[in-house]
Amino acid sequence: MSTTIEEEGTTMAAAETLNTPSTVANAFVQTVQSIISSTTSKATTTSTAALASTTTTSTAAPATGTTTLSTPSSSSMTEKLSVSDLSSALQHFGIVDYLVFIAMLVVCAVIGFYFGFIEKKKKKQKGQVPADEKDGPGAAGIEERRGSEALDYLVGGRKMKVFPVSLSLVASFVSGISLLGTSTEIYVYGTQYAFILITLAISGLISWYIFLPVFCNLQLTSTYEYFELRYGGSIRNFGSMPFIVGMMLWLPVALYMPAITYNQVTGTSIHVITPIVCIICTFYTCVGGLKAVIWTDVIQSFVMYGSILAVCIKGTYDVGGLNVVLQRNWESGRLNAPEWTWDPTVRLSMLSVIVGGTLHKIQSSDVNQVSIQRFLSLPSYKHAKQSMLLFTILLIFLLSCCSYMGLVTYAVYHDCDPISTKLAKASDQLPSLLMMRTLGSWPGLPGLFVAGVFSAALSSLSTGLNSMACVISQDMVRPLLKKPLTERQTAFLLGAIVVFFGACCMGLVNVVEKLGMVVQLATTTSAVSMGPLLGIYAMGVCLPWVNAKSVLTGSLVSFVVLAWICVKAQLSLMNGEIRYPKMPVSVSGCEYSYDNDTVWRTLHEYSPSTDRNIYHLSFFWYTAAGGFICTVVALLASLVFGWQDVSQMDPALITPCMRRFLPKKHYQVIDLEEMFRRKAQADVESETACLDKEIN
Repeated sequence: MSTTIEEEGTTMAAAETLNTPSTVANAFVQTVQSIISSTTSKATTTSTAALASTTTTSTAAPATGTTTLSTPSSSSMTEKLSVSDLSSALQHFGIVDYLVFIAMLVVCAVIGFYFGFIEKKKKKQKGQVPADEKDGPGAAGIEERRGSEALDYLVGGRKMKVFPVSLSLVASFVSGISLLGTSTEIYVYGTQYAFILITLAISGLISWYIFLPVFCNLQLTSTYEYFELRYGGSIRNFGSMPFIVGMMLWLPVALYMPAITYNQVTGTSIHVITPIVCIICTFYTCVGGLKAVIWTDVIQSFVMYGSILAVCIKGTYDVGGLNVVLQRNWESGRLNAPEWTWDPTVRLSMLSVIVGGTLHKIQSSDVNQVSIQRFLSLPSYKHAKQSMLLFTILLIFLLSCCSYMGLVTYAVYHDCDPISTKLAKASDQLPSLLMMRTLGSWPGLPGLFVAGVFSAALSSLSTGLNSMACVISQDMVRPLLKKPLTERQTAFLLGAIVVFFGACCMGLVNVVEKLGMVVQLATTTSAVSMGPLLGIYAMGVCLPWVNAKSVLTGSLVSFVVLAWICVKAQLSLMNGEIRYPKMPVSVSGCEYSYDNDTVWRTLHEYSPSTDRNIYHLSFFWYTAAGGFICTVVALLASLVFGWQDVSQMDPALITPCMRRFLPKKHYQVIDLEEMFRRKAQADVESETACLDKEIN
């Protein structure tokens, strides 16, 4: 789960009251009616072009990029539009845009249908998929046969390719919240946040050498299965429960934010589009498994890259080029770096970004269930390293584009801030406003942008559903079974989990809309769980002397302390007790009418808070603080509970650079394929022995 922690205020403000249709059938009807009305109104577009578009002034101020909006009158004099009229006039979503958006959904559904039915039928005809056989013990991990239902559904049979897995990792990490929130962050606070691009490279390097060798060599499916191998069942349950709860709270938020963008661009209620999108996503995730999720992520990644690049290139051209973009942001102070200070309460300091951001990135996108599940879908450790490298490069490029889009947004609105005038009801609507202004007159491009935002949400939803199916089936259901499930029962269980939680996400979107606290709860749960999990992972692979009781003690203390800090911080944010300094904005160049009192209050009544306490801790420190507390308390608890007997420790559970501290043992090095062959042979011999015993 990779939602950015600092965006909880803007995502909460994005919730607004929308009309709710009574049935899903009405949702389809309303969408069709929107398409029809868009088509029928095309003939009257010419006579109302002045009302429905923005034009760039080139005679009076060619370098400023200001816009004038005019309405025709009998005296040929210009009248200013109101904020509500301008908002309606900016809704350029025609038949071509609907077709682009629908095409993205259709392609995703077709991919799911192919992997769920056509490919599976081909495998059965070739005899690669057993019709009704039992899984061997530990079917999710190293003991599972290639070609089994669970292995194929959860890790793609461990035969995926590097490039699609890398793109899938990017799509999984960048949710709709991140896609919209990153550019908004740059617009409001400047380029301080963009320094996380450095931490992406550092965290990728650490994961490459420390964590990836362990998980790839063990060939596990669930990362929490490692907890049981290293510590025991109690730590496995402790790690999996927060993951499921946090994912269930976060996925509806990730789906709700793009629905807000769709509503702003098209005027269609979120209750129209959300059920349709959620049903399609649940369908291809349910029937296609991880293969369908990865290949739909590939399509969605290209859509994301295309939509962001289109906005950045066209926006830069409209304002007069790259020099104008950089000049306007430089003059406003937005080309800023994190503060050089030791104060942990500063929102973004260089220390919090580099150190805290690196540790947060390791846990959020490198060693969590979502990422490891994809790395293990590759054939070998060599392929996993290649995927990690490519994933890091692609992620840096995408987040760089999102950051630059924030600079373009300010260059466009440098003299007419849409947040102050309430043209943007929430700050996260700035990217969609920029899109409608720059791409609105180009048929298909608004549809591409909305499809890009929804692609990020679809990827997050499908990834979350597949990962929850993995964790629930392998970490919760499987240990309770007295005998292994058949292939058919396994397929039914995995599909049922996906459908159930997909339906839950669809219903929880309504809760997110009406209760802003859900956003805070999802953010807090994510922050509280990441810190202890980072400590458990780090001690597991790097400190072989720490035992299960000490780790459980440290993780519980870390969880309680971090929950206390995060909950108090969220309450302080909601009450306005924590207010961070923002970059200056202006409304001097606005050419539409707005409420002067509202603008005055927005510009002059906001002031940063001066009090500093532990609840002002930078959001980048949450994961680092949780991991540090967990590790320190666990080491202290080891003085009471004793130390782990490293002579009994399996070296495969420890990162290679720390194995030198274990007692020397002699092992036979064998190829991974040879290992699976020997295991399959041992399983056959075991089954034969059992049959002979029953006969005798």
